[in-house]
Amino acid sequence: MSRSGAITFKGNSMTLAGEAVAVGQSAPAFTAHYFKDGFQTLSNECLKGKPSLISVIPSIDTGVCQTQTKRFNEEVAALGDAVNAVTISLDLPFAQNRWCGAEGVENLHVVSDYQDRSFGNNWGMLIEELKLLARGAFVIDAEGVVQYAEVVGEATEEPNYDAALESLKGLL
Repeated sequence: MSRSGAITFKGNSMTLAGEAVAVGQSAPAFTAHYFKDGFQTLSNECLKGKPSLISVIPSIDTGVCQTQTKRFNEEVAALGDAVNAVTISLDLPFAQNRWCGAEGVENLHVVSDYQDRSFGNNWGMLIEELKLLARGAFVIDAEGVVQYAEVVGEATEEPNYDAALESLKGLL
């Protein structure tokens, strides 16, 4: 299934692969990777047990994606180990690791969906025309149920940080 015209990118209509994730449904399965002392895997199952924020970005090397990642990194710092915080993109884990080190991003797991695009396809966030993830934010409760879901309508705009963070903090 594809959703033609689900978002725009610089005003151009784009198609998202898969079905949209809705509040109240179980978080779809995914497997993503990151590099820390070798390749590591993060899945939706790893997130169970505490509330989770998933920030979705097209590419870590662009201005809006950097702003989004830094903002969520700063905001979740005060929550410490009470939450899981993840940023996901299709960037290679090496590039993500380099960028996070240079920018001091330490409060988020920055993971890559490059290998099998299971997040992009299962969460309805893969832009078919660009082979990038759409921009968005999701909050999942400790049992793995989606409590907040935002797919940003224009991929070059920022998500609603306050709404996502309010939803996350409301689960504590």
